[in-house]
Order: sequence, then C-alpha cells, then structure tokens
Amino acid sequence: MPTFWTDPLPRHTFPKMSGIQSIAFLRLSGRKHLGHRQPYYLLSPTEPITVGRDLRCDVSLDASLYRSVSRHHAKIDPILGVEAPNGKRFWQVCDLNSRNGTFVNGARVQGCQVLQVGDRIMLGHNGPEFIFECQLQPAEQRLDNSGVPLGTFSLDLDPTLPPPKNRVNLEEDVSLTQLFPILSTGRELTHKAYLVPAIVTITFVVLLFLAIGNPVLFNLLLAAYLAIAALYFIYQLCGKQKPWWLLLAVATLTALILISPILDLFTLIFHDLLPGDLSNTNAATSFGVLLIKMFFGAGLMEELLKAVPVFIALGLGLRLRSPFRTRVGVWEPLDGILLGAASAVGFSLMETLGVYVPATYKSSLLGGQEAAQLAGLQLLIPRVLGLVAGHMAYSGYFGYFIGLSVLRSRQRWLILGIGLCTAASLHTLWNVAGMLSPVFLAFVGVLSYAFLGAAILKARALSPTRSQNFATRFL
Repeated sequence: MPTFWTDPLPRHTFPKMSGIQSIAFLRLSGRKHLGHRQPYYLLSPTEPITVGRDLRCDVSLDASLYRSVSRHHAKIDPILGVEAPNGKRFWQVCDLNSRNGTFVNGARVQGCQVLQVGDRIMLGHNGPEFIFECQLQPAEQRLDNSGVPLGTFSLDLDPTLPPPKNRVNLEEDVSLTQLFPILSTGRELTHKAYLVPAIVTITFVVLLFLAIGNPVLFNLLLAAYLAIAALYFIYQLCGKQKPWWLLLAVATLTALILISPILDLFTLIFHDLLPGDLSNTNAATSFGVLLIKMFFGAGLMEELLKAVPVFIALGLGLRLRSPFRTRVGVWEPLDGILLGAASAVGFSLMETLGVYVPATYKSSLLGGQEAAQLAGLQLLIPRVLGLVAGHMAYSGYFGYFIGLSVLRSRQRWLILGIGLCTAASLHTLWNVAGMLSPVFLAFVGVLSYAFLGAAILKARALSPTRSQNFATRFL
C-alpha cells in the first residue's frame, strides 16, 4: 500500500491534446517512504488550483501535519493568452494572504510570481515544499483516467484503493516520533512552541513562590513579569527583530532618568516655565484649566522624557558600525515603536513601585499592615496590566513618528510635532478620564490601544524589511 497518493482534480477536465502542449505539475518534495515516488499534482491549463488545509482546496494538505499552512494558502494560475512558439505555456503562484507567507526559492512572494521549471514553492517557513515541473508532450497524446499523459510518469496509484481525496495522508503504522514528539520537533520547539516565554513564566512562578512573605520583592517580581508580558505582546505584533538586551537597556535608562537631575530639568521647564504645575489643583479647579495643566505637566513632559532613550538609540545607530548600527539604531517606525514601548516599561515600573504603591501603602496603614499590602497589590496589577493601553501605547505611538521621521527626513519636524502632540493628548485624556467616569476611562484606553495598533500595522506596511517580518496575527 503506498504511503502517499494523489487523485485527479475533480473540477478540471483534460481534453485530448493536439499539437505540442505543456503539461505542468507540482511534486511534493521530501516525502519518500517505502520506496514509493513522491506524489504529483497535475495543473490545469485553463483554471487555477488552490492549495491549503481546507478540504475544498484542489490540493488539500493534512491539517495535523502542516499547521503552518493556512486554510486557503496559495493558488497556481495558468497565464492564459501567453504561449511560447514551441507550445510552452506558463503558470504563476499567488499567495492568498496566508498567515506565514508563500516562498519561491526562499524569497517571499508578494502577490504573484511566474514559475520556472524547478522552482521550489514552500508554504510558510519550514512548511511543505512543492517543486514545479513542466513537460512538452507530442501531438495527439491522450491522458489516462488520472489526468496524466500516457507514457510519461507514474503516480503509483493502488487500483484496489477507493478514490481518495486529493490530499497527503500518513501511513497507518505509528512511528517513534509520533509516540514521542519531543524527539522530532527540535528547532521548531523553540521557534513555534513559545518555549522561551514558557521558560520565563515558569522562572517567575518559582521566584514568586520563594518571595511569599516578602511584599516588596513579590511586588517587584509580579510587576516585572506583567511588564515583560505586555512588551512581548507588542514585540510579537511588530514582528521586527530587536535585541532584548537593547530593550532592557532602554527600560533601565528611562528608570534611571527618573532618579537623576534630568527629571528636575524637565520639571523646571514644564511645571515652572510652562503651565504644567499640578500641585495646586483642587476640586475647585475648572475642567479647562485642569486639561491644560495635564497636557503640559503630564502629557508633553512625560512623553518627551520617555523619548530621550529612543533619541539616544537613534543617534548611536548613526555612529556605530554594522551589525550594531542596525540592531541599536532607529531606522524605521517599527524600531521606534519597540524602543518607545520598552521605555514605557521602565517609566511605569519606576512610577508604580516607587511612587504609587508606597503612597497607597502608607494611606492604608490605618487598616493594618496586611490591608495596606493588599491595597498596594490591588493598585499594582491594573497599573502594569494597563501598559498596552497606557504608557506603552503613548510612547510606542510617538516612537512610530520618530522612526517615520527617519524615513521621511524632509518633513522631520512636522512629523515629530504631530506625533508628540497626539501622544501627549492621549496621555492627557487618560489622566482626566479617571476623574470623570470609569466608562470614559475604558473608552480612552481602547482608543489609545487602537492608535498604537494602527501605528503598528502602518509601520509593518512601510517597513523596508517587510519580507522578514514574523508578526503574529491575533484574532
């Protein structure tokens, strides 16, 4: 019994051939078992065929084997009306907006690409690979009942089998790697199974168990884990490779700025010289005055402060040599978003653990030490979890404009001005919304994240390294 088989494509009819004509087919590569040949899929000269995991596809791949393949991944189109003098016809492969992309000879297909004999078509990274082959057949050659030219090649069909679906199947005998999957996954385990995030999570779980009874350490570990998870979420959405040591350095630098004389300089400018002093606000302060104070004292000041490490990375990238120049620098909007989000992590952790949690703890001590610790923990969790709709959203959004100003340097100052004012406005709305209504606060949070998400999508579209993007689609 053959391990693999093919079936004639049910939609297409292959008429009697006259003259010299092209017979094209796909051959599934790397699947030889028990001495049988690799399966072939004949291509129609008049109609496209689809390839994917959906059973309705002309070439339907086993979903349990090929998880990286989309339901409707790609199609092979005959190019009608174009024919060489010797009768040779042409086909093209088109990606159907698949999740993991379609590759021809290692290069990702953008739209459609004309196929040449011997081209290797891979569905996703390390996915199934097909080889495109084409033969010229003599006149009056007829096809057998499988749609295959007589006397050319055999598909190793077993006549005793019932007509199967046009798909690849596993043999019935179970293999050792099926019984012990860890023996065969290898590299895919780290790249596709989120092994590193799992290791980080387990490490923090053990550390949190050890920190029980030490509230300060417990809060620090919990806040760090939640912040790392939020940053990882944005990292996956961006899909741009950026060293984690750089993101950690940016977050650390922002935290250090908050305890340095630089903060005093920012306070002098925005609180004393500009109308951003929030110390003298009270219940009698009008909404308009409060909005102006929040815009200068919180929005503009904090967004510029968090952008300092991003601008430093931009400057370093201009001076360093390869490969550090591309790893460290800000060369496109995705770089700015990632570094801005990392800066927000350092700012939020320092602000939450250094200001808000201690203040809440002190104000709740009248109810006892345990009640004060619980109050601090209850404040910490939503503040850090809200990073993707808070500080990370504002800083990442401004970071998009910093990267965009590099790509569009002629309008640098206009771009930076619009980005800073928009990020500061979102920040101001969030601060003011908390004083008005929880419903309005939720609306502003969703709006802020929507701005960041839109910036990420646009940054991916503008990215000079778009073909290397690994962004995950969150449904």
